[in-house]
Amino acid sequence: MKIVFFGSPASALPSLRKILEAGHSIELIVTQPDRPSGRGQKSDPSPVKKKAIELGFPVCQPFQIRKDLTVLDKLKMIQPDLIVVVAYGQIIPSSIIYLPKHKSWNVHFSLLPKYRGASPVQWAILNGEKRTGISIFELNEKMDEGDILIQEEVPILPGENAAELETRMAEKGADLLVETLNHIGTLKPFKQDHSQATYAPKIKKEDGLIDWSKDSLSIDRHIRAFTPWPSAFTFFRGKRLKIFKGKSKEERTASSFPGEILAIQAEGIEISCGKGSTFLINRLQLEGKKEMDAYAFSLGAHTEVGERFNLE
Repeated sequence: MKIVFFGSPASALPSLRKILEAGHSIELIVTQPDRPSGRGQKSDPSPVKKKAIELGFPVCQPFQIRKDLTVLDKLKMIQPDLIVVVAYGQIIPSSIIYLPKHKSWNVHFSLLPKYRGASPVQWAILNGEKRTGISIFELNEKMDEGDILIQEEVPILPGENAAELETRMAEKGADLLVETLNHIGTLKPFKQDHSQATYAPKIKKEDGLIDWSKDSLSIDRHIRAFTPWPSAFTFFRGKRLKIFKGKSKEERTASSFPGEILAIQAEGIEISCGKGSTFLINRLQLEGKKEMDAYAFSLGAHTEVGERFNLE
């Protein structure tokens, strides 16, 4: 089967790999333009582009696919059987969606109609869901509203962060995609119940700011949801401090100062949170420094009980 693949981040790579392993032909890869990255702001290609170059596939990188006719012209020449989209990052116009024989499929990391949008993995963790899933559906002109071809439930493991969950879901989604491709032409799509829709808007960098007045379970979800990007963060002695790992503790405290350091131990730094709860920080990174164990940080910074992590 001739397939054109749309995708950008690392989470799209398992689907690309499994399509090829299943014997299908990738005729073109469409991905996001190179973006400035790092301190030097050097142009950085997407993980999908890097893999495409490695494998020798033709690549197209429109800045605005709805206005750029380059991809449409290439598709008309290729005449693909199907377009597969995995975390591409732009809204695809109907002129492209409906061009292939079997139209266009999207691999989405939620059980639609729940968590439509750009950040379904993060929002599922933020909201304390115990399970999420994969949906493979037919694209239409609206965001994540097309008819569903197949779905598979995926549990969210205790302590799992967004990167870990997305990695598992990317592999499961790739397997489900190949299974669905094996039954192409015999599938019976079903419509979503739009009345049950929820949304997962794009995460912004400032969303990572920790509000220590929330209870420790909420803070635990916050840290897991924003790892690795944009990272959950607070401020300590006027500098940004990223928190990468920790856990809610059963111990309660009568402290009326959210963000206050309650104890320092080999396991980490205990922080006072809302509703008298406590959070233990295990891994962190101070602005301008490397990631490290919280206890090692406390020794180097001469951190003291009673100091506070602040909102700014």
